[in-house]
Amino acid sequence: MKWSLRLGKLLGIDVYLHFTFLLLLAFLGFVYWRATQNVEAALRGVAFIVALFGCVVLHELGHALMARRYGIKTRDITLLPIGGIARLEKMPDKPMQEFWVALAGPAVNVAIAAVLFVGLATTGGFTPVEEISVTGGSFWQRLMVLNLFLVAFNLLPAFPMVGGRVLRALLATRLGRRRATAIAANVGQGMAILFGLVGFFYNPFLIFIGIFVYLGAQAEAGMVEM
Repeated sequence: MKWSLRLGKLLGIDVYLHFTFLLLLAFLGFVYWRATQNVEAALRGVAFIVALFGCVVLHELGHALMARRYGIKTRDITLLPIGGIARLEKMPDKPMQEFWVALAGPAVNVAIAAVLFVGLATTGGFTPVEEISVTGGSFWQRLMVLNLFLVAFNLLPAFPMVGGRVLRALLATRLGRRRATAIAANVGQGMAILFGLVGFFYNPFLIFIGIFVYLGAQAEAGMVEM
C-alpha cells in the first residue's frame, strides 16, 4: 500500500504502518495534552493507542495464520487509523474455510482479553467500572474491555467486518458464493444506513462508520460481480 512505512516481519509476514496512523497518534497526543495539560499523561494516552493497535496486529495475524493453514499466503498486514488489513493472496474457495479464517481474528482478541482478565484477577488490578473511561482507569483493564469491544464490533454482519464474511460463508454453503455475497452485501448496506440514521441523532462518528461499512459492502459485491 502506498504511503506506508515497513515495520518489519512477523512470522514471515511484512507489517506496514500507513502514514495516516502517525497523524492519528499526533492528533490524539494533542487531544490528551489539551485535556490534561500534562505531557506524561499525553504520552500514556498515546502508549495506550499503540498497545490497542498492537492487539489489532495480532487480530490480523490470526486471520493470516488460519489462511496459511489452508495453503493461502498473506501478502502483508497494514495498520490504518480505522484498523488493520491483512491482504490475502486469495480468499478461501470453500465456505467453511472462509468461516474459520474470518473467526480467527476475533478469537485472538478473546484470548488477549482472557489473559488480561486472569492477570488483573491475580494481581487485584481491577478498577471500579464507574471509573473506567476511554482515557481513565486501569491501563490493562481498558485494554481488556476494548478487545472485547473489537470482538463485538467485528462480528456485526456487515462487510468489511468479520461478521459479514461469516454471514457470507454460512449462506454460501447453501446458496453459492455469488448469491451469498449479494445477500451479505445488502445486509451490510442496510446496517450502514442504520448507523448513519442513529449517528445523525446521537453520535456523528457513527455516520463515518456507516459510510465506511456501506462502501466496504459495495466493494465486496462489486468484486464478485466482475
